[in-house]
Amino acid sequence: MDPADVPGLTMHTVTEGETGGLRAHAVYPSVSDAPRLTERLHRTITEHLRSFNQANRGGAETGRPGPEFNVDWQLPTVSTQMMGVNLTIGRTVDSRWSEEHTTVWYDRVDKRVLDSADLLKDKAALGELARLTRDQLGRSGSGIDPEAITADARLFDSLAFNRRGDLVAEFDDQQVGSATLSRIAVPAAKVKGLLSPAGERAQRSAVEFGAGVDHRAERMAKYKEYAALPVAESTAYGSVDCAKVKCVALTYDDGPGPGTGKLLDALNAQRARATFFAVGTNSIAHTALLRRIMREGHLVGDHTWSHRDLTTLDDSRMGDQFGRAQCTLGRAIGRHPGLVRPPYGAVNDRVPPVARQYRLALVRWNVDAKDLQTRDPKAVADRVVSQTRPGSIVLMHDVGGTAAKATPEILRRLRDKGYTFVTVPELYGKAGMKPGEVYDSGEGPREMISADGSQG
Repeated sequence: MDPADVPGLTMHTVTEGETGGLRAHAVYPSVSDAPRLTERLHRTITEHLRSFNQANRGGAETGRPGPEFNVDWQLPTVSTQMMGVNLTIGRTVDSRWSEEHTTVWYDRVDKRVLDSADLLKDKAALGELARLTRDQLGRSGSGIDPEAITADARLFDSLAFNRRGDLVAEFDDQQVGSATLSRIAVPAAKVKGLLSPAGERAQRSAVEFGAGVDHRAERMAKYKEYAALPVAESTAYGSVDCAKVKCVALTYDDGPGPGTGKLLDALNAQRARATFFAVGTNSIAHTALLRRIMREGHLVGDHTWSHRDLTTLDDSRMGDQFGRAQCTLGRAIGRHPGLVRPPYGAVNDRVPPVARQYRLALVRWNVDAKDLQTRDPKAVADRVVSQTRPGSIVLMHDVGGTAAKATPEILRRLRDKGYTFVTVPELYGKAGMKPGEVYDSGEGPREMISADGSQG
């Protein structure tokens, strides 16, 4: 389901940036009429994050990217009766990436939060589903040991329905002994009689409203379509010559979110412009904010789909992070976001060529406000003002709230020092910015590509 079509849906971000070498970013949705669902999603994610932090107390090894925690999400179906939220919870385990899947349901009829196993009417139905799954696996030739499939609710904690009404079970990495098996569909005719009343409502919702189909080929076609759009520019582009005046580019990552509107108010009150690097999983629920950003003279950039460390991904998955975000942003603003902020500032020699394919210049920073590490707006303002030089690119965030509170003082104090606030491309004037190049400040692109990065 397209989250933009869901009334009352907004996003919550749980982000710790980079702390002790650990990298964490998680986004989850909430709907105004389902506060209990929001509470369950928040509790689920924070429990996983706590476990991740405890398992990595020693932090990162020197000179290597730190362990990463990330949450992606989607809506299997949404109707007036049922809503499902699928979470993909990924983490670094023994230097390898591993993903767990869970789907939480909200029954709008009975006002209850349900685990996936609650879509089944009883334990006997769970046992029959396990038998059907074993039988399905045996015919698929997957090589899975059938005995790995047991009537355990923890094994079937991610259940949903496709548009045919088939019951789809999604498994965690290695959970059933295979790195390649992720999900299996049990035909609707075979699960008839196994479902609870809530399960029947969820099945009808999926059939009537249609579960989304997101095949790789279809996504690639969309990537090409949106990549062909004209590159986004500020509506005030060209009004400032940064070769003649002191310019600084304030940038805000990880939004848009509930606090972005107030941040825009603060910028507009002092006629300052900024660049917003938007995460795809946030943007799909806040397209109106993206349009407002552009309308008021600011600039929208790409911050990838789900904030994964790009240096840990193969080229295909990296391109998917760029492309999915570009589709969401391009659809909202009608332009191609020509800039990308690599999550955590992490870049290695494989990232620029893929970014070049997607017509993206890579933007890092040379002033880190560290606003996610404190709730003191004055400390953030002091840090930014003391470190800013002509041509600086300043890293802040429009989630968490501290940067928004610090921004009015930052604007006032830097303006008193003679600074003009521009979007990132304006720092480079006629030279412009080239796709695949890495920019840390207004001095031009970096020639040496480093895998080092920090909070972003």
